[in-house]
Amino acid sequence: MEAGRVSVNGVVVTHLGTRADPETDDVRLDGRRVGRAQRRRYIVINKPAGYVTTRDDPQRRKTVLDLVRRVREYVYPVGRLDYDSEGLLLLTNDGELAARLTHPRHAVERVYEAMIRGVPSAPKLAKLASGIVLDGRRTAPAEVQLLGGHKSRRVDQARVRVTLREGRNRQVRRMFEAIGHRVVRLGRTRFGPLTTRGLKVGATRELSPAELTALQEAVGIAPSVRARRARR
Repeated sequence: MEAGRVSVNGVVVTHLGTRADPETDDVRLDGRRVGRAQRRRYIVINKPAGYVTTRDDPQRRKTVLDLVRRVREYVYPVGRLDYDSEGLLLLTNDGELAARLTHPRHAVERVYEAMIRGVPSAPKLAKLASGIVLDGRRTAPAEVQLLGGHKSRRVDQARVRVTLREGRNRQVRRMFEAIGHRVVRLGRTRFGPLTTRGLKVGATRELSPAELTALQEAVGIAPSVRARRARR
């Protein structure tokens, strides 16, 4: 500043106590504007099948970013849902939150509902719950609930809810394949405290302040309500 390299709104400033707001003022160093602080964005999508969970795709398939074209900030998906799956997905530009949500240490719950071929027996469901070996490593214990079985076009099918606390590649599909049942439809209905309730497939919305706080508390960024009350 003392060398006259900084300007605010077109006026060179040399006084070290000068204040400016990068959100509203034109602050420049050597004639180049200093970037504004990026607005934090937290967007929930109810992802349809047929979209890839990346910012771009070399095969030119539709990506989840095509669902949020009006968002100017550089946002990216937290974790993944595979191409054929649907359900809850979070997009953000909050790097710390994204890293914590996907780190195994925080064991954030992911709830899926799967339509599978055939109706699994109780021993098979118990095997899923206790853990399946995938790629030489056993999956973490899961919660598995049979929601119902029926016949459709002369084929036995069942709907099963699975709650995981880890996120491996195509994990739910591979777990069911390991016990002899193919997934024909898969959707994620909850991720941590977030749900798809009231959000149509393909629709998006911003997180509410309460949802953001709950998500931060789930991974230890914000103090819990109980801890805040204890300090009062």
